[in-house]
Amino acid sequence: MLRPIFGCRASGVLILGLSLVCSLSVSQLHAAKRAEMDADYSKKIVPFMQSYCMDCHSGATPEAGLDLEKFRSLEDVTTVGRKKWSSVLDMLVNGTMPPRDYDQPAVEELQSVLTWVQDALSSIDCSSPANPGRETIRRLNRVEYQNTIRDLVGIDYQATQSFPADDVGYGFDNIGDVLSTSPLLFEKFYEAADEIATRAIITDREQLVPKHDLPLAQFKLKQGNPSGRNLTFPSNNTGSYELDVEPGSYTVAIYAYASQSGNEPAKMGVRIGSKTSKTFAVENTTPDSHPMEIKMRVPKGKLPLEVAFLNDHYDPGNPDPRRRDRNLFINRIELRGPDSNLDARYPESHKRIIFVRPGEHGLDELQAAQQVVARFASRAFRRPVTNGEMERLMILYGMAKEDGLNYEGAIREVVVGILCSPNFLFKVEEDTQEGTHALDDYQLATRLSYFLWSTMPDEDLLQQAWKGTLRQNLDVQITRMLADPKAKQLTENFAGQWLEMRKLDIVQPDRERFRGFDHKLATDMRTETEMFFQSIVDEDRNVLDLLQANYTFLNERLAKHYGIEGVEGDHFRRVELNDNKRGGILTQASVLTVTSNPTRTSPVKRGKWILDNVLGTPPPEAPANVPSLESQKKLAGSLRERMKMHRENAACASCHAKMDPIGFSLENYDAIGQWRTKDEGFEIDASGEMPGGTKFAGADGLKRLLLEDKKDEFIHNLISKTMTYALGRGVEYYDECAIQQVQGEMANNNDKFSAMIRAIVHSEPFQKRGG
Repeated sequence: MLRPIFGCRASGVLILGLSLVCSLSVSQLHAAKRAEMDADYSKKIVPFMQSYCMDCHSGATPEAGLDLEKFRSLEDVTTVGRKKWSSVLDMLVNGTMPPRDYDQPAVEELQSVLTWVQDALSSIDCSSPANPGRETIRRLNRVEYQNTIRDLVGIDYQATQSFPADDVGYGFDNIGDVLSTSPLLFEKFYEAADEIATRAIITDREQLVPKHDLPLAQFKLKQGNPSGRNLTFPSNNTGSYELDVEPGSYTVAIYAYASQSGNEPAKMGVRIGSKTSKTFAVENTTPDSHPMEIKMRVPKGKLPLEVAFLNDHYDPGNPDPRRRDRNLFINRIELRGPDSNLDARYPESHKRIIFVRPGEHGLDELQAAQQVVARFASRAFRRPVTNGEMERLMILYGMAKEDGLNYEGAIREVVVGILCSPNFLFKVEEDTQEGTHALDDYQLATRLSYFLWSTMPDEDLLQQAWKGTLRQNLDVQITRMLADPKAKQLTENFAGQWLEMRKLDIVQPDRERFRGFDHKLATDMRTETEMFFQSIVDEDRNVLDLLQANYTFLNERLAKHYGIEGVEGDHFRRVELNDNKRGGILTQASVLTVTSNPTRTSPVKRGKWILDNVLGTPPPEAPANVPSLESQKKLAGSLRERMKMHRENAACASCHAKMDPIGFSLENYDAIGQWRTKDEGFEIDASGEMPGGTKFAGADGLKRLLLEDKKDEFIHNLISKTMTYALGRGVEYYDECAIQQVQGEMANNNDKFSAMIRAIVHSEPFQKRGG
């Protein structure tokens, strides 16, 4: 390091010169070091692999999908091969590779290779211009569509029930590379847009007139009592009901039918108050969708309504049995009105879209329509609508008017078009310049809102984008957004997928063995984990509390499931934990249940889940020809003993050596997360030893291992998972500098959750777009 010998009086030019010299020196040293390491790859690493690795990890079908022949240089190892070589390093450090029954390298030889791989994976040149990557243009997934419609239109549209399930990549359903769009889905989008626009916009003021069905069972009959769903008149009779009305015009619509007899149809008399009466001929013999209506204008007050059957007839000798008896049936009476004060009855969705009408503010119809369309399209597209887009949308408006639609009807057609536009359905990030460039403020606002809220930017974000002040107020916006109730979407959609909580909707533990498990308990399990994660967000806690917190959220049912006393009622509340049986996500029933088999626990699944979701070091998939534990009838003893015999297959031993000790440390929890000390009559042994020799026992020991020896791996993985979700793409080798920068920012801020979010949002992959 150069000494500051010139002190604070050095000229700006001199300081600039020294900085340039220092920068060049560091860059040159880094380049020289990498050149030396690249030469060592050919001299040391390739011969080592040929001696101990290539027999299994090369050729057309390499073991675990790892073909080491593909890596021909240091550059290959540290870029496209970074993830695989991290796994290689792990295997070498743990001693699981080469397999114990193969030739083993000398200690000095192995140490030399370990040093090289460690240096290679840590030799990231973060001084050169970063590659921020590119998010593939992607459509909104079902949850995002549903939330966006809610915030844009004000309609609760259940997209999660109407659209097919979204594809998942890298553990999340918001990944551009896998969110396919089929012709069927486009049809669904059109149907949804048509339904949403119809529900949101009132095109006929008659739709605003209140309507409700009168309770037929409450009508009083002069003779007898009403029964069933209809008012049935087998003989002349009158039914009455007292209306309570406001002043205005009303319509009484009566849906009736009759069985016929004699030479005239059944007749129904209707009287409302003392002044309004009418007689109807009821000719239809089955329920009809066309009612008989009577209109009246009335003052406020009580108003008697009477309906009567006037011409009973009986002809028992008629050769047609259907013509022997005349009866009247009323299956529905609807009261419509009053028709006063209709402007106040427009729904919020209508007023949100059609905020101005012709004649208001001196606007003619076309001018009013242009303002409505421009505002709605700009909000739907999450950026100002362009002149070209406005021209096309107003052409659509004109075509609707030519078809005879009124102002509201024509606007409805344009809204359907906007909701079917790729600019609404997709997160479009148009390249405003060549090469790597910063997102514009509208694109940044959109990324931010879909990251934290799973929905469109709100008015505050869009205003900041319009003013060009979003970046300078970014931290204020992040704080505001995390405190907003919509931030619960981060828990439901990020944490729900990272921790695989959504699987609780489909898991089916054996009901004979686990009689206490049902849908309500599964829902409680998910609620506990979501409320726990949300507390980390709301209280801005250290992310390590995800593993070690001494509190959780329980209701009475889940507390009994855990054997915790003093919790009563269905509502969830914060509960302090006083022993080491519970605490953190690893001992919550949600995680323990989704990582079990239907009939028993699975140390393999639990171990694999922690390696993948907690540490970010997933083992390879099991070979297809390895039999399941249940299929090997000859295996006997405790689960641990059977597993030991099961993994005698050399191809499996290396991965199981990492997974099984972790999984067995959680064996005190059964397949639905209840505490136990025995399994099938055998005392549970929850101890474990990692390949490197580290020993631990039980969930408490596992947590200490993770917090003391694997803390950096956990935080690195949490950042990687969160960044994957935030960017809508998998993290790549060129994201490593950004991840390390986020990790450094977190270390400077006590590893708080908000520090991670802020650092990710400020990172180059989030702020920029590659060329």
